[in-house]
Amino acid sequence: MRVLGLDYGSKTIGVAVSDPFLSTALRLETIRRPDEGAIKKSVSRLKEIISEYDINKIVIGYPKHLNNAESERCAKTAEFGERLKRNFKNIEIIYFDERLSSVFAEKELASAGVKKAKIGEIIDMTAAVVILQNYLDCSAANNKT
Repeated sequence: MRVLGLDYGSKTIGVAVSDPFLSTALRLETIRRPDEGAIKKSVSRLKEIISEYDINKIVIGYPKHLNNAESERCAKTAEFGERLKRNFKNIEIIYFDERLSSVFAEKELASAGVKKAKIGEIIDMTAAVVILQNYLDCSAANNKT
């Protein structure tokens, strides 16, 4: 069983998956769509990923502001999460604070020497890795107490 991490955006969904030991998040892909309403193919692709990787939990980045207030994207993210709950009834859906995940992902990629043009192509799935890795780290820390 593995955990899927998602960075849900208006035209993309960054996707990351945990290793089987639930210790490391790995980049998987970026699902692109023409606009926010075109979600059917995205859900279909997620269904394939869930089956392929034996996913039992999905962690969706929840984009709060730095002051902990909910952003405009929080409502859209919650709508998306509810759609996933309807489509994947046996999979736990978790919203996880994603503040600064894209900023951190961009800095990480730049420090690794990734060219700016390439960063734009992989930033969403890298942000999904940041979200999922933070979730895995918090879960591991909470299970040790």
